[in-house]
Amino acid sequence: MNAPHSSDRPGNAPQPDDTTRPDDTTQPNDTTKADDTTQPDGLTTPVDATHPLVVARLRCPVCAGPLAAATDTRALRCPRRHSFDLARQGYVNLLTGRSPHVGDTAEMVAARADFLAAGHYHLISSALAEAAATHAGTAGFGAYPLVVDAGAGTGRHLAAVLAALPDAVGLALDVAKPALRRAARAHPRAAAALADTWRPLPLADRSVAVLLNVFAPRNGDEFHRVLHPAGALLVVTPTDAHLAELVEVLGLLRVDPAKADRVADSLAGRFTPEHATVHTARLALDRAEVTTLVGMGPSAWHTDPHRLAAAIDALPAPVTVTASVRLTVWRPR
Repeated sequence: MNAPHSSDRPGNAPQPDDTTRPDDTTQPNDTTKADDTTQPDGLTTPVDATHPLVVARLRCPVCAGPLAAATDTRALRCPRRHSFDLARQGYVNLLTGRSPHVGDTAEMVAARADFLAAGHYHLISSALAEAAATHAGTAGFGAYPLVVDAGAGTGRHLAAVLAALPDAVGLALDVAKPALRRAARAHPRAAAALADTWRPLPLADRSVAVLLNVFAPRNGDEFHRVLHPAGALLVVTPTDAHLAELVEVLGLLRVDPAKADRVADSLAGRFTPEHATVHTARLALDRAEVTTLVGMGPSAWHTDPHRLAAAIDALPAPVTVTASVRLTVWRPR
């Protein structure tokens, strides 16, 4: 889709060489703390979608007008009286109508939460945190820059980035309610909203300092519209080596060999790649963890559960599995 020019949308307010890392043969513990209370002076926590620092960057998904917290109920409203309730779990529903895109099930989200909590994908969280601090920083964004995770899942990666940017606030976007129930409490400075990446994002033009996209769909036009000119888009995708030891024996979906080219095509004309790194770790997983790993990803939709269980039972215990991802920093043109 073609994003409207900033002057065409009401209520827009601008806010203040490919390298490869060697295999990490150790399995670090994920030290991201969901109860991290680090905050700059003047920032009250916890943050949700009604917090002034978040709602100022949000826009009505119906008319693109500015949103404000309602005084008579836990909801957001625009000047045209479009209203959006906050769920009791803390996220706001900014999805209008029915989305054609099916989000992760509660079982898939629970599997992902367990796997991430065990620290197996610490390499992704730590790489994002380092990239956000190095390539984004906070210069030029004004006070309390906004970090958005488009396709945030449980919000664990967003929490790691917020820990690295102690004066930033965060917003987790996802189309799956089970994921947002967890993302809303992933970090004291993170809010959560139900939104579809393929639709216009409920965000003001140039309001985002850092935009995360981890194993999730990309909307180049909308990403470009909402990202600050000095901001950074951090995209994480699997390499051909990712989970290679399990693909054949378990019948999992293969990583598209043209994945990197497809990502570049989806962002072409809007973004320029600035830096790319490949992050690799060797994971020692027991059979239960392999089951969890498969259950949290797209192969959960495409694999016969009985055949899968038999194949997992035949694996050695533990089984060594490669986690390998590419993190690319993109800058808006």
